[in-house]
Amino acid sequence: MPGGRLTHEERRLIAEGLAEGLKYTEIAVRLDRPLSTVTREVSRNGGPDAYRADEAHRTTRERARRSRPVTRAATDAATDAATDAEKRDTDAVRELEHRFTDIMIGTGLPRMTARVLACLYLTDSGSLSASELVRRLQVSPASVSKAIGQLEHQELVRRERDPRGRRDRYVIDADAWFRGWTASARQNSALADFARSGADTLGLNSPAGARLYGIGDFFEHVGQAMLHAAEQWHRERERATPPRDQPPHASEDRAG
Repeated sequence: MPGGRLTHEERRLIAEGLAEGLKYTEIAVRLDRPLSTVTREVSRNGGPDAYRADEAHRTTRERARRSRPVTRAATDAATDAATDAEKRDTDAVRELEHRFTDIMIGTGLPRMTARVLACLYLTDSGSLSASELVRRLQVSPASVSKAIGQLEHQELVRRERDPRGRRDRYVIDADAWFRGWTASARQNSALADFARSGADTLGLNSPAGARLYGIGDFFEHVGQAMLHAAEQWHRERERATPPRDQPPHASEDRAG
């Protein structure tokens, strides 16, 4: 069930895979899950050396319970965000959106895909339906659909069902670039596996085989470095971020 929450059994399989020394890509294949799901799960729960299935399952359930209540602090934050939005310079925001789009195009995204990504990022809710994107960007539904498909493929957006209706909403969250980064790492690992397999086929002593082997070695190194950097960032972010029902400076106020 690639789209659902991890079960206790799946967490046990992750722990077994780590104990066997499997790569994240191999564990993801074993579970039939995206690589990003496995890397995020492990990094949130102690990393590959300290991951424990029972503890990870219990911690995740507690985290989910903490995130459910809508607190006074959350309501106040939403009100403040709405007030800030009213104060914004419309021309400055439009210029910001153009610059964001140009930067994303520079990374290789098609223009429409970059426009959709920028629109989602610069919306306070970080969530828009297809019809809202069509209206904001003044483009066809087909253009939005194609752009969303590309962003989902790169795991930069996720799809949620609107509880108030039957429409899907497309969401940017704090883990968007983490997922996109690990998806890119997965592509590097796939390229590394292909190149090394190709090198074996051509013969390591041949010029073409040696060339492919070098490519495989490079992308294997880069992919592992990318995963390590993403895991380190996620661990530091988890330590720095208070529970959702606790305002950012609550612990400092108690200490004072």
